[in-house]
Amino acid sequence: MTLQANSTYGIALINKPVEKTSFFLVSFLRRLTSVRCIGHAGTLDPFATGVMVLLIGKPFTRLSNELISFDKEYKAKLKFGSATDSHDLDGEVTMTSDIIPTIAEIETVCEQFQGEVLQTPPMFSAKKVKGKKLYELARQGKVIERKSKKVTIKLEILSYEYPYLDIHVTCSSGTYIRTIADDIGQKLGCGAHLVELLRTRVGPFHLQECQECDELTDSSKLNLRQNW
Repeated sequence: MTLQANSTYGIALINKPVEKTSFFLVSFLRRLTSVRCIGHAGTLDPFATGVMVLLIGKPFTRLSNELISFDKEYKAKLKFGSATDSHDLDGEVTMTSDIIPTIAEIETVCEQFQGEVLQTPPMFSAKKVKGKKLYELARQGKVIERKSKKVTIKLEILSYEYPYLDIHVTCSSGTYIRTIADDIGQKLGCGAHLVELLRTRVGPFHLQECQECDELTDSSKLNLRQNW
């Protein structure tokens, strides 16, 4: 799809820095471009890095729902031996275990995360239930019932050296990699949570195309796309 070229409006691909929020990038680009109307095609958790698709100007923010529906790819590092309430390293530890799974056991469990699977969204997520974001309830110590959703996953084991497992995941929109980590840990009986997450692709947009924030000292250095 192509929209009319404009030197101010377009799609910016940014490699989100670790420990920065998705909204940080929106604010950063507002200051850089002096354009107030800026959105995105999917967030990343603060500890995660990788492809963020930023939409600058109304002709592009209107495309948010379409772009959010793209499939995605990730590289993730899981840590066995403990689970957390957020399913990642920023959460509170909820259980620990001395169980050391074998690679054969891990491979057997990971076979269950291929193709179409049911996934329950984590409490620490921006998903809304009855108008309330789940993470707002989670911060109050509340846990509510969530509906499972069908997602499509292709999972590949990259390396394993206890307690760390590196995986590559290709998945449909709305898939929570944190939940995959927690589910794997539960099935193995040892607990697991995410310690690193890198998004390498969103639809046709790849990490190699992304710019770094520290490169963008003024708006003239921002590469904007009008098509994909």
